[in-house]
Amino acid sequence: MAGKLGGAVISLFAVLVTSFFLFRIIPGDPVRAMTHGRPTSPEQLATMRRQFGLDLPLWQQFTDYCGKALTGDLGTSYQFHAPVGELIAQKVPATLLLTGVAVVIYSALGLWLGTRSAWHRGGLGDRIGTGVALTLWSVPSFWLGLLLIIVFAVGIGPVPGMFPTGGMQSGDATGAGQVLDVAHHMVLPVLTLVAVGYAQTLLVMRSSLLDEMGGDYLTTARAKGLRDAVVRRRHAVPNALLPTVTMVFINLGHVAAGSILVETVFSWPGLGGLFYQALSVPDLPLVQGLFLVFAGAMIVMNLIADLLYPLLDPRVGR
Repeated sequence: MAGKLGGAVISLFAVLVTSFFLFRIIPGDPVRAMTHGRPTSPEQLATMRRQFGLDLPLWQQFTDYCGKALTGDLGTSYQFHAPVGELIAQKVPATLLLTGVAVVIYSALGLWLGTRSAWHRGGLGDRIGTGVALTLWSVPSFWLGLLLIIVFAVGIGPVPGMFPTGGMQSGDATGAGQVLDVAHHMVLPVLTLVAVGYAQTLLVMRSSLLDEMGGDYLTTARAKGLRDAVVRRRHAVPNALLPTVTMVFINLGHVAAGSILVETVFSWPGLGGLFYQALSVPDLPLVQGLFLVFAGAMIVMNLIADLLYPLLDPRVGR
């Protein structure tokens, strides 16, 4: 456990370093972008660079950034003129709502369908399910989102537009009306995330279970007279869960990151849309803070999955 925790800390520090230098190579001048093309004198530009610390040597900017990040200070956004931590906290609920619902749905759906598909491999349901999953897994999420907007939001042919094209709410409703309004706006983005996510989960679970189905312990379980459903549920599935557990926890890490492309396509007011806005400037403190949060969530979820392995399969801890 100490080794895994140490590895997670090292990974987080590597992310800290990467998030600083990676976004320094993005083309564009943040100071000029903040002026939005307005006439600005060289003296004014120099003053703004000094105000944001962009006139300092790169090594000094890096040490200042690391020192503040270790104390929880992610800096101040260039374009919003507000602390990065506050901006992230404001957007977290919307992202958790959208991606959290999607992850729960497609994880449960993918595990169930993947198990059924592997257990009845070669059948009509397996061939259809695998073909659909392979197709959806290959489809870019933003393209699928745009397609759903065209068909179900704008309307095409006999299909009328039934859902909003974007946003999280369309009015000032309160109570039950607000809940229904938000749910109505969530349908298409959640459907986009579920379609791609369930396909990945199904294929991984199916492949993992197929590897276990030739095991001698399953033959022994059947020889003891156990029903097929019991053999699958109590013996085969638990041993096939390890790769899927890793993927599920990585997907839970994505809950913090949201889906940048899907949130942008549907104008969802979450962390993904905020990251896109920050990247377009580039708003370096905001981009770095969001990148650190996204990567940190992935590292933590992967660590939890590693620690759960011995509980699912005692052989891992030996």
